[in-house]
Amino acid sequence: MTIGYTLSRYIGRSFIVWLGLFFGILAAIILSADLVELLRRAAARPETSFTSVLHLALLKLPNTAQLLLPFAVLFAALMSFWRLSRTSELVVARAVGVSVWQFLRPAILLALLVGVLKVGLVNEFSSVTFARYEQLEPVLLRGQVNQAALAGGNGLWLRQGDDDGSAIIHAGSIDALTGTMTDVMVLQFKPDGSFRTRLDASRALLSPGRWVLEDARSAVEGRPPQDVGVVELPTDFTLARIQDSFARPETMSFWALPAFIEGLEKAGFSALRHRLYLQSQFAVPVLMASMVLIAAAFALRPQRRGGIGQLIAAGVGAGFLVYFLSDLVQALGLSATIPVTLAAWAPASVSTLLGVTLLLYLEDG
Repeated sequence: MTIGYTLSRYIGRSFIVWLGLFFGILAAIILSADLVELLRRAAARPETSFTSVLHLALLKLPNTAQLLLPFAVLFAALMSFWRLSRTSELVVARAVGVSVWQFLRPAILLALLVGVLKVGLVNEFSSVTFARYEQLEPVLLRGQVNQAALAGGNGLWLRQGDDDGSAIIHAGSIDALTGTMTDVMVLQFKPDGSFRTRLDASRALLSPGRWVLEDARSAVEGRPPQDVGVVELPTDFTLARIQDSFARPETMSFWALPAFIEGLEKAGFSALRHRLYLQSQFAVPVLMASMVLIAAAFALRPQRRGGIGQLIAAGVGAGFLVYFLSDLVQALGLSATIPVTLAAWAPASVSTLLGVTLLLYLEDG
């Protein structure tokens, strides 16, 4: 028997209601925890108001909440299927010839849809808010102004500042191993923001605590450019800090990541973290569907077998195990111990295989 439209709509509606409930609860918990932590950090900076801290917490919320969306899917599926099992609706459906795979189809399709929407729409929104959070957090909570940016095809841009003014540094490329930059331009500004001088050099080296520009030319407003030889500029940038200052993959639109990765590699930096993030986004819909399979394996049990509470607890435990294994595999991917594709797809693939195996073992459908 093919599962009817009415039953599909009933199961799908139950799943969506529980998903909205659990996602709202998780989002509220995340917002409260982030707000407390940000207030603790802001205690050392009296000039940062509560409104600013709340603004930061709200900007960070979409990115953090979407990370926990697989758990919301897992909990929603567990509660939906447990309720069907507790009220014997599952028994009735199975008695008229509905297999477990037909029974799961609505929830799996909805989970796949949620995964696609997360990648294509929610990620777009969260990347904008988290990028704004990354801009404001160093200024409001740490008092830092140093920034780095990379524009695809336009080289590397850096900005540093102190009490003596600020400087914008552009380089065509940089060697991530030696800190050597080529085609360097430095624009220096006074503390009031007015232009001070421009320096051009074919080569510059990042040494501890300073930039060393070789064969530099200086240009000051109202004067012709002149050769100044070797010029040293103080800085607190390091290679590691420059790499970390690049836009985190979470702050970028899913659609813009491929071009950014290309530009990052052209500038001489590793794009491993961004490639791993991009591949992991492709695997999100499969991961969502696997959460439904795992939930079903633990919740779709007849009451006569007993221990339904323990089964649901085991399902939750399995979900957390998948989460921690995901972190482990991604850490291996970031260290280049395993290929990026394997690190990105392993959690979703293993979760799916685990769910299917448990269902085949526990069910006769």
